[in-house]
Amino acid sequence: MKALYTAEALASGDGRDGQARTSDGKLEVTLATPVEMGGSGEGTNPEQLFAAGYGACFHSALRVVARRQKADVSDSTVLAKVSIGSNGQGGYGLAVQLDVSLPKVEAATAQALVEAAHQVCPYSNATRGNIEVELNVAEVAA
Repeated sequence: MKALYTAEALASGDGRDGQARTSDGKLEVTLATPVEMGGSGEGTNPEQLFAAGYGACFHSALRVVARRQKADVSDSTVLAKVSIGSNGQGGYGLAVQLDVSLPKVEAATAQALVEAAHQVCPYSNATRGNIEVELNVAEVAA
């Protein structure tokens, strides 16, 4: 792969209860283990950051494929849900659910656009075959 851009972030402290910051200083966050996992929940966590990144990237891919097909996705949204849990082998795994809303697109076209975006999105390509990714298309225009 020929890199078009490389993001750089440094994680420090106590892992999930530490800090993370990008080399350009545009993102600097305090990390905290979620309450559901026994932590304080007083900071963001890697799953939230992954959800934000995947959602934004998938939305961008969706807009690319929609533009190619001249579909109106101007009011579209992508809600990314990232779950973490035991993988049954002594480690942990992730699962992703992407809920896509395309209110100005009819159902069959919306489904086709979401499936095409899943083939274009770098996050989808990176996770394919490694974690479960569920794609849901919200109620759309008739």
